[in-house]
Amino acid sequence: MAEAARAAQTPTLPAPSRARVGRQVRVPKTAELVAAHLRRQIVRGELQPGDALPPESGLMEQFGISRPTLREAFRVLESESLITVRRGAHGGARVSAPDSDVAARFAGLILEYRGATLGDTYRAAAVIEPPCARQVAAKNSPADIKRLRDAVATEKAALDDPLALVEAQDAFHALLIELTGNQTLILLCGMLRNIIDRANASYTAGATDAEAQKAQALKGHRAHVRLVGLIESGKADEAEKLWQRHISSADDVVNSAGPKTLLELLD
Repeated sequence: MAEAARAAQTPTLPAPSRARVGRQVRVPKTAELVAAHLRRQIVRGELQPGDALPPESGLMEQFGISRPTLREAFRVLESESLITVRRGAHGGARVSAPDSDVAARFAGLILEYRGATLGDTYRAAAVIEPPCARQVAAKNSPADIKRLRDAVATEKAALDDPLALVEAQDAFHALLIELTGNQTLILLCGMLRNIIDRANASYTAGATDAEAQKAQALKGHRAHVRLVGLIESGKADEAEKLWQRHISSADDVVNSAGPKTLLELLD
């Protein structure tokens, strides 16, 4: 079908009420409609990560659109990290899995624009993460405990490498949330941890007092070890309180390092 015909097939808008007469209504561009169609297929699992989309000529015929319109739709999906496009004779578009890092980057951009501090982010984590520690302790799953013990073992092996230790400790936090099995919490906390992880890495790389930094890292590691012990013992109340103190303590240390604690996440 022609692009004009395609646009004509968009849903009919309801007749405006008297109070809304004269209000402009934005009609989606054809490229946006094509992107929405492909997005639905990806999100619903009709297109799997790694799947190659049909050649451009096939998609142009399927949607009745021009090459520039198709490529505009591709750019929309690329910006959402839902596809990757390789140019050239052997190129094409392939499906990517929706990634929480994309949401975290946008959230970080908005927070930085609003002048949010790293303390803001830690305090948000302190609201969300401790109940997750309680939930994991209440579940008291041997499989969960093994994964947590493996995670603290990875931390222990990295105690002499500050950047590797930060990465291992951040991974422990992410694992704790993952073990709740709550996909909404996993996504929300994943966004927060992504922001905190980047800020932590920057803070660690710029730290000048190596001994103080190592002492703080060891303190964090010991808190992680204690948490695993409480989870293994099924002590849900104590696990939640410990994790509350642990995150609040990290917030205090970062914000006492200097007056400039605004998020700086742009590359």
